[in-house]
Amino acid sequence: MARLDVSDVLLDPDFMDRDLICQRSVQTVGDNGWAEVTTTETTFAGVVTSDSGDILERIASGERIKGSITIHTRFGLSDGAAGTTADVVVWQGRKYTVSNVNDYRHFGRGFVCATCDLMSLSG
Repeated sequence: MARLDVSDVLLDPDFMDRDLICQRSVQTVGDNGWAEVTTTETTFAGVVTSDSGDILERIASGERIKGSITIHTRFGLSDGAAGTTADVVVWQGRKYTVSNVNDYRHFGRGFVCATCDLMSLSG
């Protein structure tokens, strides 16, 4: 185990957002053979910073805004696994898909660093 414990910073109220929402979907096969998706919502806390920020992309058919954020949290976010899709995080009224998770559970009390991409491209 690494000796550096940065989780104290993650729990500092000066940095932390307490109103993040994780929407996690699990897919199972029902008795009728059809896929059934169950989505749960969990409120969690984390430190949110800009990743690439909002980017205006101009293309031949018009323009759109895309962007991403980084979340450091002790909550176990997922970028997808067998039977589950990537988590969706709601932050400040916008939805982001978890696209990459770095696991730092070996640092003190542990945390994850997740890159999240803006879901609804606008423009």
